[in-house]
Amino acid sequence: MSKLVKETENALHTLVLEALGKAMAAGELPEAAMPPFIVEIPQDRANGDYATNAAFVGAKVFRTAPVKIAQAIAKYIDLGDSYFSECSVAGAGFINFRLNDKFYADILLDVLEKGESYGKSDFGKGEKVNVEFVSANPTGPMHIGNARGGALGDCLAAVLEMAGYDVTREFYINDAGNQIEKFGLSLDIRYQQIYKGADAVELPEDSYHGADISARAQEFADLYGDSYLEKSESERRAALVEFALPKNIAGLESALGQYRIIYDKWFHESELHKGAIQEVIDILTANGKTYEKDGALWYKNIEVQTEKLLKQGKTPEQIEKLELKDDVLIRQNGNPTYFAADIAYHRNKLVDRGFKKAIDVWGADHHGHVARLKGALDAIGLNGDRLDIVLMQLVNLMKDGKPVKVSKRTGNAVTLVDLLDEVPVDAARFFFNLREPGSTIDFDLGLAVSENSQNPVYYCQYANARICSILKKLKADGITPRACTEAELMQLRAPEERELIRHLAGLTDEIITAAKGYDPAKITRYAINLATLFHKYYNACKIGVEDESLMQARLNLCLAVRSVMVNILTAFKISAPESM
Repeated sequence: MSKLVKETENALHTLVLEALGKAMAAGELPEAAMPPFIVEIPQDRANGDYATNAAFVGAKVFRTAPVKIAQAIAKYIDLGDSYFSECSVAGAGFINFRLNDKFYADILLDVLEKGESYGKSDFGKGEKVNVEFVSANPTGPMHIGNARGGALGDCLAAVLEMAGYDVTREFYINDAGNQIEKFGLSLDIRYQQIYKGADAVELPEDSYHGADISARAQEFADLYGDSYLEKSESERRAALVEFALPKNIAGLESALGQYRIIYDKWFHESELHKGAIQEVIDILTANGKTYEKDGALWYKNIEVQTEKLLKQGKTPEQIEKLELKDDVLIRQNGNPTYFAADIAYHRNKLVDRGFKKAIDVWGADHHGHVARLKGALDAIGLNGDRLDIVLMQLVNLMKDGKPVKVSKRTGNAVTLVDLLDEVPVDAARFFFNLREPGSTIDFDLGLAVSENSQNPVYYCQYANARICSILKKLKADGITPRACTEAELMQLRAPEERELIRHLAGLTDEIITAAKGYDPAKITRYAINLATLFHKYYNACKIGVEDESLMQARLNLCLAVRSVMVNILTAFKISAPESM
């Protein structure tokens, strides 16, 4: 929460304690140590802006009915110099407080003074965190799930930055291992088919069959002709991979750049094969967590997981139902598995590069890998809880109420580039953060391109544009906004004004909550609510009134709303047009 809101809550807590002290001194309550209690904003503000459970918490120590304790607090509390105008008792001992005009004025002054920094905090204390997201396989184009992962990961990083963390955005390039071997094989066969015919060399079922593979093979052929047909298979495949992989990676970077995602680090898996993987193998072996079987080296996942689950209170019967399996680290051919590389990669983040926390955004289909990777980090002497996985559910692409599963252009699955051909980047980034990561999203292509209040991103942008329009119209009449005094802002007493200012007051707390829960959708929804409250305010309260002081106070409220809306949209890399 903002500093002002936090100070207000702390002050109220102190006022309640002081009132209890006065009640005890007057003999209306027995002498006793007051247990911890809370002051909070109630869900329903009908009875007050704040409430406390002090009377109920104190009933046991004071051996007095909560309602009598509440009445004593209300009698002795001194709200004089506070942000509160009223204390009332309801029901069996509920104590409610009303905020005064000064609080609302000071919130607006705080928003306007802080400007671009309003909502930010030092909650994260500059802690270094790594957010790795998308990390699409470079052997093919990015699909619609990567589009959601991109928006989610980038906006999560933005939320963490606003909450005071030192964030690094990272893309992990799988440029080694089995998938690269398969990539080389697929390119090789498509290259041979150009000269020998499609039936001369058959592409295995488990190879890459996408049109992009054929296109890369043709580009290679255009450059080198059939000269590589005479080369050895290994030499030919190595040349094809060396030619195609950088182009694919550049394609990923270009598509993500179009999506307004700029990474701080592109980490190559191949770097881990220069010694880092062997280091973790050696540590696991030294810790007794590996064994050899059938010519391969295995990790004792069953042992590690069972030990951890037993400590968590799971029964052997419950663990047995999980059907845990051990994992191969080094294959029979001597090549490390992806799992071995993944352990080394996360050790690189947490040890070599010193991140306090590693946050990975994965598709929900990877949920089974979470526990084993965290367990493996425990097994090499790290705390697996320093790795957090955000599991992201599927996207259903919809148009006219029907699912869209294939690209019109290629006949294959819809890609990120396909999506950005159909809808604005603003809409894509906003829509993918409308719901928490664990919820499936139905992405409505028709709604995403519509220009009306049903489109949530348009609705938010229009709130900003409407404020710009108000300012432009008043400027034409010779009126410009000016800074208001606290007394002038205290005139904003209409219910719609109060509700809007209270929403502005909650931004910092909402950002911290979103950061703690790894859920940037909270901020997207905050923006939608802000737009709703502003439009409601605009329809209820005329801004261009004859009273110059009140008009300026209302203009200051508009400026505060505009500042916060632009801050949010800008942080999420969504445009904030001044006219629509």
